Amino acid sequence: MPNRHVNDAELKSLALSGDTAFWGHLAARSRQATSFAEMFYLSTLRKKAKLHTTESVQPRLRLALIGGYNLYPLHELVEHLLAIRGVECERFLGEYDNYVSEILDGSSPLYAFRPDLAFILPNARHCRFSGSLFHAVEHQREAAVGAAEHLLNLAQTFIERSGAAVILANLALPGDLDLGSFRSRTLGADWSFRKAVNLELGLRAPAEVQICDVEFLSARRGITAAEDARAWYESKQPGSPDFLVDVAQELSHLVASRKQGPKKVLVLDLDHTLWGGVIAEDGIEGIELGDSSPRGEAFKAFQKYLLALSERGVLLAVCSKNDHARAVEVFEKHPEMVLRLEHFAAFKANWDPKSDNLQRIADELRVGLDSFVFADDNPAEIEIVRQFQPLVEGVLLGPDPAEFIGRLQAGRHFEPRNVTEEDLERTAQYRQERRRTELAASVTDMPAYLASLEMRGTIKEFDSLDLPRIAQLIARSNQFNLTTVRRSETEIHGLLRRPDYRCFTMRLEDRFGDSGLISVVIAKIEGGVFVLDTWLMSCRVLKRQVEDEIMNEIFRLAEVAGCATVRGIYLPTAKNGIVAKIYEELGFVHTEDSAARKEFELKVEKYQKRSTKIRVIRRAYEAS
Repeated sequence: MPNRHVNDAELKSLALSGDTAFWGHLAARSRQATSFAEMFYLSTLRKKAKLHTTESVQPRLRLALIGGYNLYPLHELVEHLLAIRGVECERFLGEYDNYVSEILDGSSPLYAFRPDLAFILPNARHCRFSGSLFHAVEHQREAAVGAAEHLLNLAQTFIERSGAAVILANLALPGDLDLGSFRSRTLGADWSFRKAVNLELGLRAPAEVQICDVEFLSARRGITAAEDARAWYESKQPGSPDFLVDVAQELSHLVASRKQGPKKVLVLDLDHTLWGGVIAEDGIEGIELGDSSPRGEAFKAFQKYLLALSERGVLLAVCSKNDHARAVEVFEKHPEMVLRLEHFAAFKANWDPKSDNLQRIADELRVGLDSFVFADDNPAEIEIVRQFQPLVEGVLLGPDPAEFIGRLQAGRHFEPRNVTEEDLERTAQYRQERRRTELAASVTDMPAYLASLEMRGTIKEFDSLDLPRIAQLIARSNQFNLTTVRRSETEIHGLLRRPDYRCFTMRLEDRFGDSGLISVVIAKIEGGVFVLDTWLMSCRVLKRQVEDEIMNEIFRLAEVAGCATVRGIYLPTAKNGIVAKIYEELGFVHTEDSAARKEFELKVEKYQKRSTKIRVIRRAYEAS
């Protein structure tokens, strides 16, 4: 990421000269842009720069934009913001306020386009309570539920007919003063009714429908600044030109995050980050933390925010140049500390380079460095980490603790599409893993160690309750992932009804605790061949015979399906080298070998069931 903000003249010069540095500066400027004039200028400059570059052909996202407005020039902004994120797209632009017919008519051009994803932007002006302000609140609430269900039914109809994913916008609130304070006393007011509809949309939306929170975007910019009555009457625009930038920024972020997923680990400095001052110099009594001063209160508020991140599944870690004993003492003894040692999955306080400690944390947690965010108040440390660990995303917190939360949130690194039970238990699971590792280091007999864990496995077919966690694993898993095929929740949900697929998960627990859902397998039956389309596993459970038990289940299901052969596919990436030899280790034979794709096969009749120390208490596609 460029660390210098270039002006328009410099950026134009880079674009026309073909300098590759242009693209990084363009992306940085585009992500920060909030005005229509600037964004349109950047988009135009990108198109000119493309004339001076030779681009490799990339897979394109087929994106449909439909709704109750004129979607030009919104689509231009979206196309630009996706392009700077590395997502080239072909687009379908629906006709003004024709989205209901376009969805319900199965022969419409929308379906002929065969989109991968559709963005539906309903017209907020059409969302009004048709009755009286004085109707019973129950009647008004029923109308709001009905309006929300109408939009969700349209989205569901589109998904079922197209197989594509949907991002559905909710409704901007009106800024008129007509009813005054009475608007808050009735659901019949446009303000209150739209709020009720938006609430029902969010609560009722199924996993395969993602909500674009236009209500929040409008409130964040300011409702009157987001509205533009003249733009509506003249060209049926969704709002003011600058508000279009907000919607485009949000939509492009949502599209890009469908494949990339949020970061997993937040690594934090200590001095001037979790508290004010230097513990080695100021001592516990001298650091700033707590409600006795404005700065101390800001540091405490930052810790409360970090605790909230931890509680929804983000792993916290410490990476600080510090004396270990003095650093630990603050967590154990300072009465105003919100965070305690048990809230951290890893804790490195020493005098080694932070770049080295980050690698140690990644090895300890078995998580790739590309899943890390490193937050520090010192710009020199951020720059050193950027140079030596370029996969780690750095966040410079700066000198003012009152800005820490906003600076961390600005990167949007930890926004969940959903929160699963496993997320809520993740830090505890890593503490359990540390205890397992300590036990393993103390024994010399591995079979005895595995038996002592008293492992229990639950293998079952995909079900709707597990879809959010399955989608998380598919989006996030990189190392033990044979093909790294990414699928949205919509695509995964479609597999539930496919008779030619066998899809199952495995959960693992032992005497230390529950590791949760740790493996996903998707297999397709092609004739007499059981093809392993997807096989991934959490690296936390490596060397515990989970892969052996998974393979037992694969061959059991292949035999039940009448398949004579199981075919394994390995698509090499920069991150999944640890599974490059796994099929050979399991007895498979090479049948195809190229740089981009390797295939292996093993006859079902030749497979010998592998012995494990895992007691499987349920198997897939068997009655409970």
